[in-house]
Amino acid sequence: MQHIDFDLDQGHDFVELNQLLKLVGIADSGGQGKAIVASGAVTVDSAVELRKTAKIRAGQTVRIDDVEIRVVTAAG
Repeated sequence: MQHIDFDLDQGHDFVELNQLLKLVGIADSGGQGKAIVASGAVTVDSAVELRKTAKIRAGQTVRIDDVEIRVVTAAG
């Protein structure tokens, strides 16, 4: 399984799920990210997430196929 740590920018409490997929390179665009989420292929903290713009916060883990994305703050 591939592990990616995504640093949440200072001053931001969350990143939208479809944008997260774009920012880490899983999706080529936010629109493609929305389609991936809508397909039911994404889990957040082990639960299937169908909300395309779900707010993903530091401490949460997103999984798609064999990729795990851990959302962290710049401070750790």
